[in-house]
Amino acid sequence: MKKIALALTAIAAMTGSASAADLAARPYVKAPMAAPVANWTGFYVFGGGGGGLSNSDQSIVSTPTGTPLTITQRQGGSGWFGTVGLGYDWQFNSTWVAGVFADGQFGSIKSTVQDPIFPGGPITGRQKLEDSWAAGVRLGWLVAPNVLSYVNGGYSGAHFSSTPFTNLAGTPAGVHLNGYNRNGWFIGGGVENSLNIFGISSPGWFMKTEYRSAFYDTKTRDELLDATNLPTGVNSVRANSWNQTISTSLVYRFNWTGPVVAKY
Repeated sequence: MKKIALALTAIAAMTGSASAADLAARPYVKAPMAAPVANWTGFYVFGGGGGGLSNSDQSIVSTPTGTPLTITQRQGGSGWFGTVGLGYDWQFNSTWVAGVFADGQFGSIKSTVQDPIFPGGPITGRQKLEDSWAAGVRLGWLVAPNVLSYVNGGYSGAHFSSTPFTNLAGTPAGVHLNGYNRNGWFIGGGVENSLNIFGISSPGWFMKTEYRSAFYDTKTRDELLDATNLPTGVNSVRANSWNQTISTSLVYRFNWTGPVVAKY
């Protein structure tokens, strides 16, 4: 019996040692970091460029009376431009962003101007949208924490160049239109995304691609003699302007110093 008791005591002691070893403290494992949380609230600046189309509904009217002399016809053209601007956004929740912005464009978007009933024969010329500005608001929806799709709209002003006319032979007709300014409105939309792609970290840097349509009111301009800059007294050109542009810009957000993460 003594031998059996001693054997049982030894087995119990060994079992207790093994259990104690199993209950030893495990190595410390750091809790996983929380997913990054982007914040779109703050100021930004941008610059870029693109291309555009210009369309105009034109008619010829009598200079003395304003009576239409031709039917209204659409003329068009195209060109390029650069843009710079700034803005401020507010992120309301995980889905919606709203903001205000202002920008300027400069370049050469050309369009055709024609007078088919000029007394000396049909004449044609080219005017350019040389520069414009816009101020407006935008509303965006976050496709992802770092990707914003948006629509925008607001007020716009533009400066159009003078238009020298030539005849059908391509020689100067001795007649021109002066340059002018026009105000209107615009609508558009686009996508903006961070440049943290392909394993490259670029805090604060974004890229946006935007489509915009700008509409400018009708303007009547007298045809002027090159020699005196006085009206011919015969015909005037009445036209509006509709410009469509697509641009890509590099954006820098001052508040985007890096994603906000939880710390443990």
